[in-house]
Amino acid sequence: MTEIVNHFHVCGGVGSGAAGFNDADPSIGPVRGKMRCIGGVDNDPRACRDFKRLTGVEQACIDLFTLGMYRRFHDRMPPPGWREATPDDMRKAAHGLFPHIVFTSMPCKGFSGLLSAQKSTTDKYRALNELVPRAMMLTMEAFADDLPGLFIFENVPRIASRGRPLLDEVDKLMGYYGYIGAETVHDCGELGDGLGQSRKRMLKVFRHKKKVPPFLYEPHKRRLHAVGDILRHMPLPGDAAGGPMHRVPALQWKTWVRLAFVEAGSDWRSLNKLAVEDGKLRDFLLVPDMRSGPLGVRRWEEPTGTVAGESLPTNGAFSVADVRFDQSAKWKDGQALGVRRWGEHTGTVAGQTGPLQGAYSVADVRHQGPAKHSNEFRIVAWGKAAQAVTSAHGSGQAVADPRPDRQGKLFSKYPVTAWSGATGTVIGGDDMGAYAVADLRRDGPTFGKYAVTAYNEPAGTVIAGSTTGQGAFAVADVRPGMQRTKGDHYLTGGHYGVVPWESSSGAVSASACHDNGPWSLADPRAGGVEPEVEVPAMPAPSDKLVCRIQSLDGTWHRPFTTLELAALQSLIDPEEWFAPDGPGGRGEAFVLDGESDQRWREGIGNAVPRKAAKAIGTVMGQTILLARTGETFVLGSTPIWVRPLAVAVSVAQEGGVA
Repeated sequence: MTEIVNHFHVCGGVGSGAAGFNDADPSIGPVRGKMRCIGGVDNDPRACRDFKRLTGVEQACIDLFTLGMYRRFHDRMPPPGWREATPDDMRKAAHGLFPHIVFTSMPCKGFSGLLSAQKSTTDKYRALNELVPRAMMLTMEAFADDLPGLFIFENVPRIASRGRPLLDEVDKLMGYYGYIGAETVHDCGELGDGLGQSRKRMLKVFRHKKKVPPFLYEPHKRRLHAVGDILRHMPLPGDAAGGPMHRVPALQWKTWVRLAFVEAGSDWRSLNKLAVEDGKLRDFLLVPDMRSGPLGVRRWEEPTGTVAGESLPTNGAFSVADVRFDQSAKWKDGQALGVRRWGEHTGTVAGQTGPLQGAYSVADVRHQGPAKHSNEFRIVAWGKAAQAVTSAHGSGQAVADPRPDRQGKLFSKYPVTAWSGATGTVIGGDDMGAYAVADLRRDGPTFGKYAVTAYNEPAGTVIAGSTTGQGAFAVADVRPGMQRTKGDHYLTGGHYGVVPWESSSGAVSASACHDNGPWSLADPRAGGVEPEVEVPAMPAPSDKLVCRIQSLDGTWHRPFTTLELAALQSLIDPEEWFAPDGPGGRGEAFVLDGESDQRWREGIGNAVPRKAAKAIGTVMGQTILLARTGETFVLGSTPIWVRPLAVAVSVAQEGGVA
């Protein structure tokens, strides 16, 4: 007999998390289990349609705002027919069933680091943040007759600081309904098997004390994969087999050039290494790859390629190294600016004998000129004889003197006396004499001005002001950071970033684009998109097009396609999808609802990685099954996620006496 574990999703989005829970296998020992999605709620109709496609279950389109929250967030009244959600709406969304597990991923814009701290405190985003306790209260009231055994709340890690008052409120709310919880930060890329994206999230897990007594263990951690391990199973960008979500964005020509010069693994800061003069690159030249072998020259003894209709030197290897040419004395045969060797004869002397009219110059080996000699500014080695001393100025009158340690004092300016040596005469001036000493004593902290404290050493005394350069003035910070320059307005970094093929990516955001983070890839695969038309000249800087520029590392630096971002989020497994017997192999394209890349990317970035949800669903489903079979303890090899309360505390809560 198979035990069914029901799961319900609040703010379910496109359904990636719900699909991951469906993929989970909670079977443990002889007990067979199966995960079943019973529904979800979200306020986006397009996301609800995607939810049904990924899970096969309807998701109710419900706005969880109160009237006051709606007005504060949208700055207007709701449309006619709008009403506040009730617990009964949540029960209907679950199709009359009670969930054993509830999973929720609330909107995180108000807590995200992409939003400034000042803006996050505005009334609009406070209203959005209040959705957290509001939605959890509706869920608890909806299923109060048979509360879920486990409740998991997922969000960005910054909620632990910016949203601490809300989390404290949630703890009190869930404690009222009989739950205990744990708050941890995980990298979802390490939870799912075969993920190539590092996605750190805060997971707050609640366990009902009476319904689920066993320990809830954390999922196993796995290694992050390189993006190339995942994307190599996909067709090249622009291939029709990938569908509309696999198209390459049309970028401005200057953006393609910038991406080509960004080093793989870096971002826009790579461009600071380029030398630009008069608005042009000084050290590089972009050459269009018109046809095979432009400006190519064939050897005399090798065959040529196919002769085309327009066989010009600039569009193929249509030139030859002709060994038969016997240079004549005619001016038209290349004698202009000719230089004769000193040991060979010249040609006929014509009436016009300027350098531009023929080979009328000679490589004269004899020295000519005034009596300055050929040793001007010569430095004579210490062990060699000097040249003749003459009256000419600037002759070889310098020597490489090896005697810097000669006896006696050096009376140069700003002398630094060795610690073991004698000082010079103390004089009234301040740039000679006893000027400075190389003091080798440094026992304890230095009390000089503008001291820089090592990262692993204690600081000096913190004083009221550091304008004098004393006290705890500066630290040698070993942590990496951006090299900020004038004009930089925030520190997030990563703009125009290019991810190496063999590296994992960062967390896919809802607004992932080539110009706001590391959302381009150094693709080493040959082929790809072909120009739709032949361009006779280089495009203008602002021309929007799809092109391929081979970067200095031999790869194509291009933006991730929307389908590739979906694959990194594991909405699809490329190896299975594009297998010969998979949906892609049968000609089916994976397309979310709508026709806009912006809408698709928003839904993908807001999703929970499907494979990470599968790992979480597996351990939660197993905990539910253990509770049903009466198990109160099980050994596990991973850390405990939610621990039971101490016995004394349990007695105090249940019996009222500690």
